[in-house]
Amino acid sequence: MRVLVVEDHEVLGRTVGVGLRREGMAVDVVLDGTDALDRLAVTRYDVVVLDRDLPGVHGDEVCRRMADEGAAARVLMLTASGSVEDRVAGLEIGADDYLAKPFEFAELVARVRALGRRTPSALPTRYEWGDLLLDPARRLASRSGRTLSLSPKEFAVLEHLLAADGQVVSSEELLERVWDEAIDPFTTTVKTTILRLRNKLGQPPVIETVRAGGYRIGTGR
Repeated sequence: MRVLVVEDHEVLGRTVGVGLRREGMAVDVVLDGTDALDRLAVTRYDVVVLDRDLPGVHGDEVCRRMADEGAAARVLMLTASGSVEDRVAGLEIGADDYLAKPFEFAELVARVRALGRRTPSALPTRYEWGDLLLDPARRLASRSGRTLSLSPKEFAVLEHLLAADGQVVSSEELLERVWDEAIDPFTTTVKTTILRLRNKLGQPPVIETVRAGGYRIGTGR
């Protein structure tokens, strides 16, 4: 899941970004509404965590423009005020969900995941490939009943490959959807993560390498 966090309180924004990355999401963080619109113009996000009171372009206006342009990303609006009037106003301008500050991080994660399941490219609640089972909601992976200890990025790569349902996924796409803007496009991170993932998945092989193409879940089960 690719998430944009728009929060003018720098410490809070960075903290939310770090926390969501630990949950296996690819996260970009910006501090004002102008930068948010610039990012939305060039990057496909699944969920936008949007502070309402932003410098530059107000959060309400960012939300309105997303709605007017038919953006696929779902919006979780954050605000210091949790009154019924504020929640209604936020939902009426196009937000999909509303969370008042201060909030519990576990609730934020749950709401982001719930919104991610409502995007046009929403992912299934669980995947099965032969004896391999992946449950994104519970962050569990197992094979032949054996629990797999996967890092957040390993889990996210496997989830993205399973979601592609046998189609080839390029390294570039994995970098875009699993990592974030800070990653070096020439890094060997994808190759290294795939290697570790294969070792943990064991035999028979689950992930195939496609020459000059990328990776895919194998056709044999």
